[in-house]
Formats: sequence, C-alpha cells, structure tokens
Amino acid sequence: MDVDVAWRLSPRVSVRPEPFGALLYHFGTRKLSFLKDRMLVSVVEHLDEAPSAVAACDLAGVPIDQRAKYLRALDTLASSMMIEERAA
Repeated sequence: MDVDVAWRLSPRVSVRPEPFGALLYHFGTRKLSFLKDRMLVSVVEHLDEAPSAVAACDLAGVPIDQRAKYLRALDTLASSMMIEERAA
C-alpha cells in the first residue's frame, strides 16, 4: 500500500457503526470486516477528504507514535479491497 497517495472506501462497501467501532461489508467479495477501534473508523472516514493515508491519520488525530499501527490496519483493508486508491 502506498501511504502517500489518496485512498477511499470502496463504493461497494457498506459501513455500519457499532458501539465497538464499525462493521464493513463488501458487496462484491461478501467479506465482513470488524473495525474494533474508533480511531481507525475515524481514519477510514477521513480517507475521502485526505490527499494521502498519512494525511487521513493526521486528520483523525492519530498520534505520530501510533501511526504505523493504523497504516498497517489500512494496508489490511486495502488487501481485502475494503479501501482502494482514489484518483488525485
């Protein structure tokens, strides 16, 4: 995953807020992902407006010393096609 490019939630993914974070459902792959961290949910929500994954972390208020953890989580979401690169 290139963390310096723009990303977005896949248009084929539905997000359902939950007390623990959120559920993501991909209608193409029929895969379900649980986001058990509200800050990660915030990062995903900021992807559409941020110029990069790193910027989405900044907008969500992720502390710099925790950024790698959230970027790894985004990489996992990219691998499962929940998020995708966005045209700049």
